[in-house]
Amino acid sequence: MKRVLKIALIVVLIGVFAWTLVFLYQKSREKPVVFETVSPTIDNVVKKTVATGAVVPRREVEIKPQVSGIIEEVFVEAGTMIKAGDLVARVRIIPDMLQLTTAESRVRRAELSLENARKEHERRRDLFNKQVIPETEYNEYKLAWETAREELEAAEDNLQLIRDGVSRRAGKATNTLIRSTVDGMVLDVPVEVGHSVIEANTFNAGTTIATVADMGEMIFEGKIDETEVGKIKEGMELLLTVGAIEDKEFRAVLEFIAPKGVEENGAIQFEIRAAVTLSDSILIRAGYSANAAIVLERRDSVMVIPEGLIQFENDTPYVEVEIAPQTFERRDIRLGLSDGINVEILSGLSKDDRVKALD
Repeated sequence: MKRVLKIALIVVLIGVFAWTLVFLYQKSREKPVVFETVSPTIDNVVKKTVATGAVVPRREVEIKPQVSGIIEEVFVEAGTMIKAGDLVARVRIIPDMLQLTTAESRVRRAELSLENARKEHERRRDLFNKQVIPETEYNEYKLAWETAREELEAAEDNLQLIRDGVSRRAGKATNTLIRSTVDGMVLDVPVEVGHSVIEANTFNAGTTIATVADMGEMIFEGKIDETEVGKIKEGMELLLTVGAIEDKEFRAVLEFIAPKGVEENGAIQFEIRAAVTLSDSILIRAGYSANAAIVLERRDSVMVIPEGLIQFENDTPYVEVEIAPQTFERRDIRLGLSDGINVEILSGLSKDDRVKALD
């Protein structure tokens, strides 16, 4: 019995040893490499360069006051559509004390001059009626009286203008009422009731009461790198992708390339502008960020393969074409336009060829 167990144990050990040898042999054998293949396809190849920027109104006007003072009332808010001449705000004038004192003094002097001229005119008129003095002398005093009266009216108008911002002669016209100078949408009202404002003059730009723009005519303003600016020109088509509007492209036409670049983050950037074709169903707000794909070249309905399949030897492009199952031969090709993913094949391949895919 012990002999039988001994023989059985030996047989089991031999079997385990044999199975181990077979397993190690199979593991050591290399699996045959099976290469995938790709056939050329017919597609469009578009070479683009991308510029970043924003969509803004072509004409954006800042409405500024013609007098300094305090905002008394604001008639519009951001988003309001207005016409040229519509009221934007009303300013209450805070007169300059020196100017006010000078104007009041001028009125008093004019009143004194008028009173003196009136008395002289009445005296000379009586003498003229009695035929004591000639008409020529009388006319001189009459003219002096009328001139003094006109000077008083002018002084009073000047005083009222300094104090109230409007004169009697101007009627309803007043520069305390700020009106829009253009048609469009109010984009921003940076002031509120009670804010102090400064008039626009030769020494400063003045305080902006509101910003108005025509939202029906938008442009793309962006920057492009110096390495790409030489490849573009006015009249090229742009495809705009607006960050706030998904799955929608807008067409634009390049109309301006800056003649001078500006250094930004160590690179020279050139400003570009393009007229945007808007959609009636989509509202584009001023300042939306956008990317513009500028079409440099395009080929429609051409034979292409993925650029990753191309190999090079001494600057000569080639691919490996399958001539039998998993048997490949080298085939020199001539390349055309590339978009960075697919490349145009000018010669060397047909649509039926199977090209070896590289690892």
